[in-house]
Amino acid sequence: MTPAAYINAREKDLIELLRRLVRLPTVNPPGDHYDAITRLLAAELKAAGLATRRPRVPDALARRHLPRDQWDKPRWNVIGTLAAPRARGATAAARRIKTLHFNAHYDVVPVSGGWRHGDAFSGKTEDGWIYGRGTADMKGSIASLILALRALRATRTAPALDIEVSFTADEETDSALGAGWVVEHGGIRPDYAVVMEGGEGRVIGCGHNGVVWLEVTVHGRAAHGSTPERGVNALEHMARLVTALSEHAREIGLREFVAPDGEKRRPTLNLGGVFSSGEGGKINTVPALARFSIDRRVIPTETAADAERELRAFLAAAARAIPKCRITVEKVSENHPSYASPEHPFAKALARHVARERRCKPVFGCSTGFNDMQFFAQVLKIPTLGYGPGGDACHAVDERAAVKELLASARIYAGLMAEGV
Repeated sequence: MTPAAYINAREKDLIELLRRLVRLPTVNPPGDHYDAITRLLAAELKAAGLATRRPRVPDALARRHLPRDQWDKPRWNVIGTLAAPRARGATAAARRIKTLHFNAHYDVVPVSGGWRHGDAFSGKTEDGWIYGRGTADMKGSIASLILALRALRATRTAPALDIEVSFTADEETDSALGAGWVVEHGGIRPDYAVVMEGGEGRVIGCGHNGVVWLEVTVHGRAAHGSTPERGVNALEHMARLVTALSEHAREIGLREFVAPDGEKRRPTLNLGGVFSSGEGGKINTVPALARFSIDRRVIPTETAADAERELRAFLAAAARAIPKCRITVEKVSENHPSYASPEHPFAKALARHVARERRCKPVFGCSTGFNDMQFFAQVLKIPTLGYGPGGDACHAVDERAAVKELLASARIYAGLMAEGV
């Protein structure tokens, strides 16, 4: 039996595994049920023949990243390895085989609204779909990969590459204690990576935008509302800064990156996703403080560092042009853009399997959002692609994944592991 035939015969097993994953509500924040799901995932990898570890992120590091109300929520990651066969008598250099890494996150976003089957963590199936938070983003990918690994073991199909797997925490926040920690401290040594989202169907993800998040605080001086001339109105200064930033948005919007599929990407600014006043505000006072956020999307031909530097410079110049305007700027977070050439042999190898499964020519695209591809592409500097089963209504009510797509991804993963690059 081939791995593909094994996968085709195990649809019920796939559904049951995904149900088990979905029924553990690993909601982040705060980071619920991480212990339980990582124990389950480690057991599944071990049963599929992988040497498996479940490292816990050191508490001291976790506390530097997490708010105090999450200090009782430890972070775990799961790492598995499967070695390809070596030729007998070969030298150490000859025995060196390239390593392919698969990554997926197991955390999910919180739930709201009324769901079709009542419980957002039911894992109910209907008309070829499986419903529940995490089915599409991205426990479905995890189930597909585990089934592919089971298929290799059951059919005694040796991988052509050394295989690494990581199932990681906290992608729905900032990934620092998940994929970021694994890349820096997990002892992995990949040559190529597949992050199992960012591409689906005939589309292979070869990159994504990055982002810089800043918080701008405008400092004024309080005064009585009847004598506003005695104060410095932070809200008025904030309004002038926001107006000035429209010029910066126009400037960066002239830049353009054209993805391999022809889609055009331009840098963007989104202002005020979060905004607030200071304490003690009242209708008859001059506001002494105002804050607003900036979301700066970074296209693959830019760097997050350059985007932050020029944005800070523009803010400083704009503040100087406003009398008595004083600001402070703090970075909330950043995520780097990612891009891998579709001409690389690794990209061509994955494309062959997608083409075989889809019976059409694949296309390579870049996402406007970002995911954990950035850690492998930017930190490890290795070719990194995104591909998985995807689904509908990610982060929304009635999130669901198509069973046929879960099976198709499993066949693609198994084929890539068996044939190599």
